[in-house]
Amino acid sequence: MHPRRSAQEVLLCDLCEAFPLQSHCELCNINLCVNCAGKHVSDSSKRHKVVPFLHRKSTPNYPKCPDHADKQCEMYCEKCDIPVCITCVTSGKHKGHDISDVLEKLNAKAESLQKDLEELETRIYPRYEEMASDVQTEKSELETKYGKLTTDADEQGEALHREVTAIVNQRKSVIAEMKTKHLDALNKNTDEITQKMAELKQIMSDLKSMLKSNDVSLTSTYKSRNSEFRTLPPKVRVTLPSFSAQKINKDQLNKMVGSVSSLSITKEQGDTMKSAEAVSSPPVKPLLDEPRVTATIDTGYGLGLHSVSCLSEDQVWTGGENETMKLLNLQSKLLTSIQTKSGKQPQDIAVTRDGDLVYTDISNNTVNLIKNKQIQTVITLQGWVPRGVCCTADNDLLVIMDSDDRKQSKVVRYSGSTEKQSIQFDDQGRPLYSSGGYIFKCLSENKNLDICVADCGASAVVVVNQSGKLRFRYTGHPSNTKQSFKPFGITTDSQSHILTADSQSHILTADCWNNRIHILDQDGQFLRYIHCDLESPWGLCVDIRDNLFVAEWFTVKVKKIQYL
Repeated sequence: MHPRRSAQEVLLCDLCEAFPLQSHCELCNINLCVNCAGKHVSDSSKRHKVVPFLHRKSTPNYPKCPDHADKQCEMYCEKCDIPVCITCVTSGKHKGHDISDVLEKLNAKAESLQKDLEELETRIYPRYEEMASDVQTEKSELETKYGKLTTDADEQGEALHREVTAIVNQRKSVIAEMKTKHLDALNKNTDEITQKMAELKQIMSDLKSMLKSNDVSLTSTYKSRNSEFRTLPPKVRVTLPSFSAQKINKDQLNKMVGSVSSLSITKEQGDTMKSAEAVSSPPVKPLLDEPRVTATIDTGYGLGLHSVSCLSEDQVWTGGENETMKLLNLQSKLLTSIQTKSGKQPQDIAVTRDGDLVYTDISNNTVNLIKNKQIQTVITLQGWVPRGVCCTADNDLLVIMDSDDRKQSKVVRYSGSTEKQSIQFDDQGRPLYSSGGYIFKCLSENKNLDICVADCGASAVVVVNQSGKLRFRYTGHPSNTKQSFKPFGITTDSQSHILTADSQSHILTADCWNNRIHILDQDGQFLRYIHCDLESPWGLCVDIRDNLFVAEWFTVKVKKIQYL
């Protein structure tokens, strides 16, 4: 603030600083009293614009002209893309060039700057914050995760020690038993020899007595037993057992202890966010005002068609309430049928990028791959029951599963049979997905790599980003307060739309269904419904041309719908 002014004082002229200001020069951006205003406009070197102080405009800070030091650049040369003063324009240097008002250019630039600021504040910077938070979370989990690796190694070592100790103790027991038998044999031999020696001593004593007595009767009755004793008692020979120690095979021991996979540190290509203009621009394929059914496939199942997955534009795999999965064309012709390995119905099906079929089986808690009509079990779960399955852009498998006691639920990413990622809780440690009575859960990966789950038990579509961080929950159209929202099937298209089949209740009667598909944008904003006289819609998928296929539970038909 000026040293002679305060909030309580009269505002004074900027030139004389003695009298109250009454006017303002918009060119020079100064405040003037009556006397100074007259003197100011008398300067004919500039086109001063003096207005009453209350009518002043916010005067921009015009740039000084680099070629004419006493001039301000009040215009803009569009061709040269630089601010220019009036002398520059009249000198002929910019002859034939489009000249605009620098304020208009400033306003346009200001709008662009404002858009950039809004995008940085609302979209870009929050993503960087999110990434930083994810890295910090990963760092905080290092101690626990590496501690588990160490514990696993210790437990394996202890298990091996227990096995080795048990085997050594068994060998020692055998040795002790052999020693006892050996000693018994020697003791028995000793007893036999001792008995013979006692007899010999008695005979020798008797003979000595006979020789001393000269008794003819004793001598005449004597019979020699020397020949009997010339054959010595059998000598017991025991071959001492030996211990054949095997050379320790360190390679084999290493395999038995287990191995630690190598640490892989890579930098993935960072996601490129769409600009604000691209995000707000109309989609390449706008929604049709009236979606229409272009084909109907009769699958031939009994009651309960729940899964459909596209192999091509005119071929779809289907799964229902029996053990057979069918490949059908648009004319309802059966092309292939395959029975599950367990003989039970599949819970969900999906087609991989290679065109192979994947299905989940809750009867034996497995995920199975069908290649060339051969079934291979790729994942066997312990303590968890697989529900929905989908194939990602990277050809991974995403499986949503419930614990055996139905108290937990999570999404797991697999590369082949190797678990790569587990998604179960939000940042506050709360479960992302419902648990309990509803067993129906389906999922799909969106084009922006979000993971979208139709969680019927939660009456919500739950969407997390690629790293598993919660983005949003969609719980139905806000204006609809009379009908409940029960999403069953879910799919996504090339426009990053999320489509989910809305079923009002888990009670399987034909009059309990809402019979509609919700279409959302990638941020969870409701766009519209698809009705198309649907009856009990359940499983959903889209083909490469964004045609929607809907499996109807009660009619056991698949409807192909064009909605873009």
